[in-house]
Amino acid sequence: MLVIRLKRIGKKNDPSFRVIVTEKSRGPKSGNYLEKVGFYNPQNDTIELNKERIEHWISNGAQPSDTVHNLLISEGIIKGKKINVLPQKSPVVKEEEEVKEESKEADETSSEETEESSEGTPEESTDEPEEVKEEVKEESGEVDEAPSEDTLEESTDEVEEVKEEAPEETEEKEDSEEEETEKTDEE
Repeated sequence: MLVIRLKRIGKKNDPSFRVIVTEKSRGPKSGNYLEKVGFYNPQNDTIELNKERIEHWISNGAQPSDTVHNLLISEGIIKGKKINVLPQKSPVVKEEEEVKEESKEADETSSEETEESSEGTPEESTDEPEEVKEEVKEESGEVDEAPSEDTLEESTDEVEEVKEEAPEETEEKEDSEEEETEKTDEE
């Protein structure tokens, strides 16, 4: 497939372009092009295009690149709308707006949860099987039942035992340190 594209020439920081006809698979800087059909210098807006040859290549199936297409329209060689060659920019969003949006989303989800809980218990309002309800509770971090008093007492007893054991261990360490210092003094 033939393409009419720009080939950059010129020095560093001094761009100028040739308008060439080449195969699409060839790179623009390869030097292998079929014909030079124009010249474009963006610094002083000099545009020289060979209108007859460009029309010839377009009639033979050559497709102009987006930038060349816009150049041809501005020179009046072809008719149509210009193509936006710049990338689409996403709107700039400030951090404050992002925080506000997040808080709005959180408010909406919490209001939805309160509406569901005010309608009745989840077991009455939904016809979901128990397995699904358990999965939802696990994901949300809910617990089916509160811990019984017996389990609370057992856990507090265990904590107290650990606290009682800790001072004994420190006393044993202190005794062993004193014995070591006495041995070193005797030597």
